[in-house]
Amino acid sequence: MKKIFLPLLFVAIIVPRVFSQVNVKDSSIFTPIFYATYSFQIPGGGIAQQFGSNSSIGGGFMLKFKSNWLLDFEGNFLFGGDVKGSDTLLKNICTPDGYLIDANGYYSDIAYYERGFSFLGKIGKLIPIWPNPNSGILIMAGGGFEQHKIRIHLINSSAPQLEGDYVKGYDRLNNGPAITGSIGYMYLGSQRLTNAYIGFEFMQSWTQNRRDMNFDTQKKDAKKYTNQFYGIKICWMIPVYKRTPQNYYLY
Repeated sequence: MKKIFLPLLFVAIIVPRVFSQVNVKDSSIFTPIFYATYSFQIPGGGIAQQFGSNSSIGGGFMLKFKSNWLLDFEGNFLFGGDVKGSDTLLKNICTPDGYLIDANGYYSDIAYYERGFSFLGKIGKLIPIWPNPNSGILIMAGGGFEQHKIRIHLINSSAPQLEGDYVKGYDRLNNGPAITGSIGYMYLGSQRLTNAYIGFEFMQSWTQNRRDMNFDTQKKDAKKYTNQFYGIKICWMIPVYKRTPQNYYLY
């Protein structure tokens, strides 16, 4: 009975509060917030030697408390098209002219991409300034996990040299712990679909190559890398609350 009663009690207490009517304009509120996000990032440190600028898209879930403290969990997919040194990455399996022969004996067209992801947990504080107690300067910090690698894409062809486990010898898979910090402006209004955030975000990660060997160098990369990401971030936010009526009618 306890296993059934306690969850029901939790739902009975929390749900009415979450979906109860609130007045965003007059007082600070508690609300869950779902959001989608996009960032444009400039790399620094170790990752800048391998990749150029990149983009990041993702989403998250945030809890905003009446005290204007916030808890946040976020996941992002990282992608870019500027891979440095890609012209020599496959030199051991290419012709002297730098071409890769595919399974049909033709030259392969190859594209190189940056791919990765991050999972982050954060805590923050909202400093109300304008136009209501739920909007203002948002400062956040946290930590989590970051991963990045090279994606090698054969265009309209296939090559046994880059299939299965073979491609892992060239992808430079790196991952490790990360920290993040951000500052920006968050707006929460009475219209649920017109809420947003824009700001500057910094992330630093400490990563290591997770492959047993890089085939082009014929040895394992045992270095530890410190990477930075400097980005402009925008979010479209959907708070879960029921606003109070704007007009009242007397009969």
